[in-house]
Amino acid sequence: MLEVLSAGGHLEVDEIAQQVRTRLDSVSTQAVYDVLGALSRAGLARRLEPAGSPARYERRAGDNHHHVVCRGCGEVADVDCVVGEAPCLDPNVAHGFEIDEAEVTFWGLCPNCRARRATDD
Repeated sequence: MLEVLSAGGHLEVDEIAQQVRTRLDSVSTQAVYDVLGALSRAGLARRLEPAGSPARYERRAGDNHHHVVCRGCGEVADVDCVVGEAPCLDPNVAHGFEIDEAEVTFWGLCPNCRARRATDD
């Protein structure tokens, strides 16, 4: 599964399962979820859940990067640290927590959806 994730992208479980099955012939969807959970807990993969979308997984983990999500087609792209050093943003109140990571999701329209919208108008 790491090989599939290492190819890049922000893949849904069904996409990962499909690619793993081309390599192994047969693997249950539950096994895919189990391995992805273990990889995430071990810090070898990262799970992200954009609002209104199914969970996605990526190999890039532990570097405190963020994401931009297209409201039109759901495409997800990486955004490196916004400003400064990790965790990029400092909350005004941390409630006693020692903050080590910030998760930021930017929303907008990708170039393809913007172009499609322009031709629809």
